[in-house]
This record gives sequence, structure tokens and C-alpha cells, in this order.
Amino acid sequence: MALGMLVDGKWVKDWTERDGKGRFNRMPTHFHNTVTADGSSGFKAEPGRYHLYVSLGCPWAHRTVIIRKLKGLEDVISLSIVDPVISEEGWAFSDVPGCIPDTVNGTHYLREVYTLADPNYSGRVTVPVLWDKQTGAIVNNESRQIIRMFDTEFAAFSTTGADLYPKDFQQQIDQTIDEIYQPINNGVYRSGFANSQAAYEEAVTELFAALDRWEKVLENQRYLCGDRLTEADICMFTTLFRFDLAYHGLFKCNLRRLVDYPNLWGYLRDLYQHPGVAEVCSIEHVKRLYYAGIPQLNLNRIVPLGPAIDFSAPHDRARLGNREMAIR
Repeated sequence: MALGMLVDGKWVKDWTERDGKGRFNRMPTHFHNTVTADGSSGFKAEPGRYHLYVSLGCPWAHRTVIIRKLKGLEDVISLSIVDPVISEEGWAFSDVPGCIPDTVNGTHYLREVYTLADPNYSGRVTVPVLWDKQTGAIVNNESRQIIRMFDTEFAAFSTTGADLYPKDFQQQIDQTIDEIYQPINNGVYRSGFANSQAAYEEAVTELFAALDRWEKVLENQRYLCGDRLTEADICMFTTLFRFDLAYHGLFKCNLRRLVDYPNLWGYLRDLYQHPGVAEVCSIEHVKRLYYAGIPQLNLNRIVPLGPAIDFSAPHDRARLGNREMAIR
């Protein structure tokens, strides 16, 4: 969601991700190298070698922070957290509460990390970013690939032994992540950043059709893939956590609130209350990112006081059963 991009290593502000019909088309990420347990990729999973750059407001980056927490990799992979508000200069590091400076490269703007990796880089400057301290390179900036690496390739260093990608669920997990991406994860952005009525209505209709579908699924099972927490749930969680806080109002995803869905709302509270998750959730960073960081949608940048949401309220999801995250 940066308001600018790099072109041949230079910062520019004139760019768009909308097509001729007003549809939002997300630009692809560029860095797709892989960390492997055995080092066969050229990037070996090792404690202390890698650094993660994130925003706690961004749902894509938030995924990686949650998986890092659930796997107990805090002492294995170091962390920087950018200012929640994106300026015209892009993501920056600051002393706002909840932020962590760039202790590895000493940069002020995240775009500097990108140009350290590639002085002639052209593309968006996005979070998350997985940085290799040993070679001075960006390994990967695609959230789905990063969470998979944390979950599988760093398994030997996990202090919890949690497995969110168990072998008997892998095909279903991948299919589910694919299924929720376009209508839900990206659907809120397709709704909020559309600049034609037709594009907006197309996106928001698909979004709520998908939410309606998963509301029915979650009536009879605790998690998206059955009775076990998996990567798919984390991918869903980071969008749902932001739904009533930002997407319902600012992005015009307002056919219904998430709290109007009994099963999805209970499911969201269930995930939020899973040990460790709430510790890496920041309502303040989420609201500041969206309301103060996207002036084209909120010109006065006033951050609303509400809505008042109690993510810690009791839920009854345990009645649907549970299998603990598999231990390798």
C-alpha cells in the first residue's frame, strides 16, 4: 500500500495499480528466493542470519509476524516494525510506540533496504521483507512464501514445535489459501481502491458472497480446514481482524459488519485468543495505517475512535472440537 514506488532505484510518486475499467490490480512482488533447511537454495535456515521487516498495520506482513510468534522463532529471526502511517516517501522507521528501528542496516526508509539489495530496483516497496544479513540481500518479499518458510524450513529451530502445514492437510491448506485470496484478502482492496462504480460493485459482491460461504462452513467446523489451526486460518485472520476496524468504513465494504456474522465473528475471536496471537496485534497501528495513511480515501486523515470491538469476548468455538497444532 505504499504511495510511491522505485523506478531504476529512484523514488517516484506517479503510479497506479488500476486498469482502464477502474479495477484494482495488485502489482506482483519481485523477490522470491527461498530459505531451505539444508541450504540447497543458497540461503540456509540458521539462527540469527535473517531479519524481518514488517508493518503491524499491513495484513500481509502481519501474517509473517503471527507465524514467527506461533513457531517461537523470535530469537531466531530478528524484527523491525515500520511506522504505521505510510508517507509520500513510503514506509519509514520511527519512534512511534510499537515500532522497532532498522537495527541491521540503519535505514530511515524501507526503500533504502530495497536499493541496498538492488540499486536499480524497479517496483513497489512493500512489507514484509525477509533480509539475509550474511549476503546483504532481500531473500523474499512475498508473505505467503515467507510464512511457508518459517513454518517448514525453520522447523528445527521452533521452540513450540507447532506445525501449521501438516502433511495430511497440505493440499487442502493450499487450496483454501488460493480460494480466499482474490475475493477476501485482496477483495477488500479491490473494493476500497476501485475507481469506478462497476469495479467496486463487482469486488464487494464477490467479497460478501465469499464471506457468506465461509460463514456456513464455519457453522460445522472450528477452522477453515477442519479441526486444526493451519496457515490458511492465519491468512484469513489478518483480513478479518481489520474488517470492522477499517474495511467496513473506509473501504466501503459495508453490506454487513463482521460482527453480524455469528460464526465468522466467533471464529475471529477464537483465533485472536489463541496463545500468542493477541500479543502481535495492534488496533492502533491498523487504524493509523488506513485512516491516516491513505489520503485519497480520507483527506483529513482523522483516525476514528471506534468501533468498540471486544476481541477478547468469550466464544463457543471449542464445542466444534480441536486438534492441537501438529508437533513434528
